Amino acid sequence: MIFVTGGCGFIGTRFALDCVQHRGEELINLDALTYAARPQALAPIGDDPRYHFIHGDIGDRTLVASILAEYRPRAIVHLAAETHVDRSIEDATAFAQTNTIGTLVLLQATRAWLATLTPPEAARFRFLHCSTDEVFGSLAADEPPCDENAPYRPRNPYSASKAAADHFVSAFHATHGLPALITRAANTYGPGQYPEKLIPLALERLLAGEPVPLYGDGRAVRDWLYVDDHVAALHAVLRHGRPGQSYHVAGGQAMSNRALVERLIGIFDREVLDHKISAGATVVGTGHRQPSLPAAEGERIRFVADRPGHDLRYALDDRRLRAASGWAPATGLDEGLRQTVRARLAEGRMRTT
Repeated sequence: MIFVTGGCGFIGTRFALDCVQHRGEELINLDALTYAARPQALAPIGDDPRYHFIHGDIGDRTLVASILAEYRPRAIVHLAAETHVDRSIEDATAFAQTNTIGTLVLLQATRAWLATLTPPEAARFRFLHCSTDEVFGSLAADEPPCDENAPYRPRNPYSASKAAADHFVSAFHATHGLPALITRAANTYGPGQYPEKLIPLALERLLAGEPVPLYGDGRAVRDWLYVDDHVAALHAVLRHGRPGQSYHVAGGQAMSNRALVERLIGIFDREVLDHKISAGATVVGTGHRQPSLPAAEGERIRFVADRPGHDLRYALDDRRLRAASGWAPATGLDEGLRQTVRARLAEGRMRTT
């Protein structure tokens, strides 16, 4: 049995579905159901006896302790987090509370519960904390990708809260022997992501016939990782990872935000045209009329004032994970974007007016 936190989030739902539907795992999902949660995505396993949903907060130590005592999981996969940088700039409080204090509460409850287990039971247990490439801060264009020993240089409240959580996880391993693992992943994308991140936001704008907003000049570089490849990496680390180690999960598909959006626009246009949607079609569920396609590039992208402290580039060296497990991303960027676009179009159920 696996205990996942934030299992109604973007990555969490895919992880939960994969565990129950494809791996036959029993799974407990603790989620506070905040604004970005998608519990409806878990409808396919809602009645499966192997799936257990608990509505609650990772900061509730009594609740976490009761879950551990009742279900006795073999692993915790800690995905629950506030993740949107823009929101952290506006108010960092929720980020410190969930990402840092919440992780600490989870660690403390886990440590206390492990003390009640037999040595063989405790030895089999794993605590997997899912972090981000943003803890290393901004890289210059000519700097090499960050390996697991790179110095922490967080530059926004979100990445600072995740960096603090990483340090607590490492400290609990060093001080208390907690069998902890850390993953740091590249920008993850795919179907079902809340539309505040770049790709789903761009899709919503395209569906509305509006230009896609890009910060600054669009030159910020990100590496892109398809969500199912991220899920596969988490399983690989659970199986092959060594407690006390961290593992980087790269997509190997880095490009500027402008180049990404241009590629997304091209795929979106082709998918819409392939479905023979005319300029007057309406996307059910959005309330917007479909724009004429294709449109001039200048009408599709709008550059806006850059956000404070915007990191130029992130990059991860994932050779440790590849060597330990044989994991490698299986989904190319074009295919991942195509699946993401198709899922959003299917969700809207196109009809002709």
